[in-house]
Amino acid sequence: MTGFRHIPNALFGALLSAGACWAEPPATELPPPVHAMSAGPMIVEHLDPIETDPQLSLPGLIEQTLEKYPDRLISEALSQEAEALTERSDSWVAGSTALQLGYMDDRIADDLGSREASAQVEITTWKWGQREAGQVVADRAGAAAQKQLAAVKLEVVRLVRDALWNMEIANIGLQQAQNALSISEQLMKKVERRVELGDLPRADLLLAKGEYLQNRALVTQAEAEVMHSRKAYTNLTTLTKVPSSYRERQSEITTVANDHPMLDAINAIIERRRAEVEWIRTTDPINQPKLGVGAKSQRDGRGGQNVESVGVNVVMLFGGDAYNAPEIAKANLELNNAMAQREHLYRQLEKNLHEAEHALEVTRAELAIANELKDIAETHLKMTEISFSAGEINLLDLLKIQARALEAIRNAKLQEVKLERNIAFYNQAVGVAP
Repeated sequence: MTGFRHIPNALFGALLSAGACWAEPPATELPPPVHAMSAGPMIVEHLDPIETDPQLSLPGLIEQTLEKYPDRLISEALSQEAEALTERSDSWVAGSTALQLGYMDDRIADDLGSREASAQVEITTWKWGQREAGQVVADRAGAAAQKQLAAVKLEVVRLVRDALWNMEIANIGLQQAQNALSISEQLMKKVERRVELGDLPRADLLLAKGEYLQNRALVTQAEAEVMHSRKAYTNLTTLTKVPSSYRERQSEITTVANDHPMLDAINAIIERRRAEVEWIRTTDPINQPKLGVGAKSQRDGRGGQNVESVGVNVVMLFGGDAYNAPEIAKANLELNNAMAQREHLYRQLEKNLHEAEHALEVTRAELAIANELKDIAETHLKMTEISFSAGEINLLDLLKIQARALEAIRNAKLQEVKLERNIAFYNQAVGVAP
């Protein structure tokens, strides 16, 4: 049997009012979406409460969700890494500093023989252009951390949009199921009275009761869908409140722009990888230059004078290219992997935009058809109810027409919500956050 059914005369006007089409939003103000957070008494006792909060905006909801989203830890770690790289590039030395102390004596514990005492400080110095390369890596890492945070935010926006509109669609399904249940209950009572008067056979009463029980089962299923959508929302946001309005205007952007947050993030990673290649080219842990500054005190024998001396030495090692080549190759591999990921991402973003555009076009066409079908169904239903009251058609024919009418109304309402949802998904495809 068809899911949502029966629209008797007494409740037909109220149902049409509940399922009325949304008008296109004006240029200055967007009307709020339809909410069904409290859709009447529930058949199943399990309930996940969700309340509408007029003080909560969609951007505010996104920011609160982002603060608790697990991937924020990755963004924080990237920022900390960028700070560490900046600290390294700001240093005047390229590595550790060593202190070397020495003492030699030909007669231990006796001050009469010859002796020698020395001290030297060895400093690891930067190669030519190495410190500048490190500063570029630090700058690129800081930019990549910021861009990554923007990309994470856009992902949170996608999840929040999806959760909100899934809950909206589930709420509409529950509303329609409850309306169908109320309608079938009243019809069952009406048929029961006519059976008692002898106007209808008992078989019609059994048919009406069967329809009532079927609609009751559908309400139970619709309640479960609402609870599932609410749980998904609270699991994501850790909140039990939703904004009073989350409809969006369609963005005027029509292409995947270079400043799309996802592309921006991968481009920043590529720039960092490129800077790291240059850093490794100038860096060689084995052949890093060292500067030594030392002093020595020496006495040759009894009664001799101490000879004090100061010296400077520079250690410049050569070769080692074979050692450094694998590290350069590894950095090049990471760079090319990032570039390949950007190409895959760009193609996926273009595909997402095409699908979003197509979904909007299809939904608008389906909404126009659904509204026409709803008008036809309403007129047909009124004619059929008059015929049933006059005894010109039987109950089964009435039930079939009522089922089609309610399905047409439900579909028209669903297409309206899908249109608003697809506008939000289009904005997501072009990288626009509320």
